Amino acid sequence: MSPQIIFQLHLVLGYIAWLLWFRAYLWPRLKAMDRVEAQRVIATLHSFRFFGLVFILPGVVGPNLPASFATFAAYWDFATGILALLALLAVRIKPLFWLFVVTFNLVGTLDLVLDYYHATKVGLPALAGQLGAAYVIPVIYVPLLMITHVTAFYLLVRAPGRQEAR
Repeated sequence: MSPQIIFQLHLVLGYIAWLLWFRAYLWPRLKAMDRVEAQRVIATLHSFRFFGLVFILPGVVGPNLPASFATFAAYWDFATGILALLALLAVRIKPLFWLFVVTFNLVGTLDLVLDYYHATKVGLPALAGQLGAAYVIPVIYVPLLMITHVTAFYLLVRAPGRQEAR
């Protein structure tokens, strides 16, 4: 199998595995929480996105990882992580908390969508070996990030108050 097919297979299977886990374990708990607590759970996960800076760390990624992909992914991940941390720190100041929740989800979603675009444009699936140790980010971590961004937006548009259990 070519590296491109393996990479794409890993990505698709990452989404499937996380969706199955999310549906069985996390979604029932999130929808039972109040809005702030549910968003704090999601923000906590995204606060680790500083890890995306690994895309520009020599020795972790290969020297031929396209800079147009790596630099954008690294700094937008970092920005999303900082915004998520700010949301967590602002939890007692509700208007500021909600501003950071909306902002980190918008920036983070845009980051992932544009990362997919840049990855396709530079042919990243065929160069997947250049990701080095960072290979786990797009195939294991990114699917969960995208799923939780979608969930965060869904929870944001739901009526305030305690979430009903279904």
